[in-house]
Amino acid sequence: MLSFEPADDRYIAELTEYVAIPSVSLDATRETMLEAARWVLAKLDFADARIVETGGHPAVIGGWTGLPGAPTVLIYGHYDVQPTGDLEEWITPPFELSVADGRLRGRGVTDDKGPVYIALEVLRQFIVQEGALPLNVRFLFEGEEEIGSPHLPDYVRSHAEEFAADLVISADGAMWRPTEPSLSVASKGLLALDIEVTGANRDLHSGRYGGTVANPVHALVRILAGLHHADGSIAVAGFDDGIPPLGELERVEIAAVAFDEDDYREELGLTELFGQPGLTTLQRLWTRPTLEINGISGGGPYTVIPHRASAHLTCRLVPGQDPAHVAVAIEKHVADVDVPGVRVAVVVEKGAVAAYTIPPDHPAIAAARQALSEVYPGQPVLLARIGGTLPATVLFEEVLGAKTLFFSFSTADELLHAPNEFLRIPRLREGMQAWEGLLRLLAAGEHRLAPIVLPTPSPSTSPATSSTAAER
Repeated sequence: MLSFEPADDRYIAELTEYVAIPSVSLDATRETMLEAARWVLAKLDFADARIVETGGHPAVIGGWTGLPGAPTVLIYGHYDVQPTGDLEEWITPPFELSVADGRLRGRGVTDDKGPVYIALEVLRQFIVQEGALPLNVRFLFEGEEEIGSPHLPDYVRSHAEEFAADLVISADGAMWRPTEPSLSVASKGLLALDIEVTGANRDLHSGRYGGTVANPVHALVRILAGLHHADGSIAVAGFDDGIPPLGELERVEIAAVAFDEDDYREELGLTELFGQPGLTTLQRLWTRPTLEINGISGGGPYTVIPHRASAHLTCRLVPGQDPAHVAVAIEKHVADVDVPGVRVAVVVEKGAVAAYTIPPDHPAIAAARQALSEVYPGQPVLLARIGGTLPATVLFEEVLGAKTLFFSFSTADELLHAPNEFLRIPRLREGMQAWEGLLRLLAAGEHRLAPIVLPTPSPSTSPATSSTAAER
């Protein structure tokens, strides 16, 4: 067994350095992103690692492959972070890691710098204490995940041999909640689009022209209102095509998960919950697709009839849905709405992401459950589903033929993407112990992984990641 630090001081000090680098992929300078990549690279000095250009922000890749014949895993994560949002909402400066009440607070500390650091520290301690890793490990730490990994697909496709692995282990993702260990066996896909409504050739005085021309905002509201039925179910014909019915076993498994709907509602400050009837809240959250209006623009607090109005929409997709088919269904639905006097366009963003699943009986799930059980004795390991989207999983399966195991020690309630993002300090040590156990179990061969077989490249394959911020 590896021996970890008797106290968390060094871990916190090193994470303080890492979090201090404002690696916001949306708008950081190249030098800032390189600084973060160099920080990761310095932790991989035991391996053949290097910083590479991807066409966007750099990535850190490499590997330690000193055990011929042993399994090979690819560890994936990202060093970029989300923008801070409103600084007034932060209790402490976002890029100055604070320690209070058993928590580390700072932008990126739980998504994804803390979880990446946990994996890096375990690998380093294997080398320091045992002189070798228990199996072959390759690495890919990118700097564009928070903006949808726009350059990752082309880079991975053109360097597939360098990333060949029996299994991908993602340090990204999150456990379901802090009170029980969990593994995610699915994540939702993502489709993003805009509905644009145009009327006159300019904004018009509402007194001089009111009542004589169509108002694009009125037309847009009518279109948007028709996307759902009054009961919350999606009204777009063909939207649900391909989704298998919720099976009895799946219903039983979800029903067995402890979930208090009143607590959920009260935590959100709501008087009631809302959604497709006939399903529990957890069934809707984990197994049903969504069609959400994320924002509306047009006009303002002045007396005009705006000449243009638009809305941004995103769909979270589930297994069985084809993103292209869903986009066509929405386009047809919008085109069928009778809104005279205006022009309507649906603009679908490129690179939609399909949903991802890993079978619950996959050997990696078995190994991960055992590793978590050893760290959290007596606690059953929950198999959960991620409501967000992690695009790299679909890419790795398509290009490398490898499934991705989510093994993150972030937790879903740690304010990812929001002000005051935090990571629970005990997760550092718990994560290191679990990562050690997982790698040893995968190396031992008890949970046998399929051998590496790279898929035959397909020139017609489209990028597997979205151009939007995808969990994302």
